[in-house]
Amino acid sequence: MHENFFHKLKVYYEDTDSGGVVYYANYLKYLERARTEALFSIGFSNKKVQEQFGSLIIVKSCNIEYKKSAFLEDELTIRSFVKSITKTSFFMNQIITKGEDIIVEAQVHLVFINKDGKPVKIPEDIYSKFKPYFCDTIKV
Repeated sequence: MHENFFHKLKVYYEDTDSGGVVYYANYLKYLERARTEALFSIGFSNKKVQEQFGSLIIVKSCNIEYKKSAFLEDELTIRSFVKSITKTSFFMNQIITKGEDIIVEAQVHLVFINKDGKPVKIPEDIYSKFKPYFCDTIKV
């Protein structure tokens, strides 16, 4: 059975424009927080990856589609899963929902690099802990 990572958050005043609508760039921050929490949930952190493996996880690309707006004090859920993986990178799909409504869909290409910025193999410890989260579709 494949799993999804889940992260919940509330929209604060600082996240919105003068009309109370979430500013589009803040969705990237929400997605980043959810990926960081996913990493924590499997026993790692960005700092630990750097210290233990000499690696960083960077965003190579992000394809994002804004479907609906979120507003001040909305409660959002971010669902994330690993869509595919190579030796040095993986694609994570993320969906932000408000209740039953999908408001944002994103596919993020993440790459493991060394301190010189060169791609490196994903550590086996991380690969094996992400394995239950590999799937083709998001769970509802």
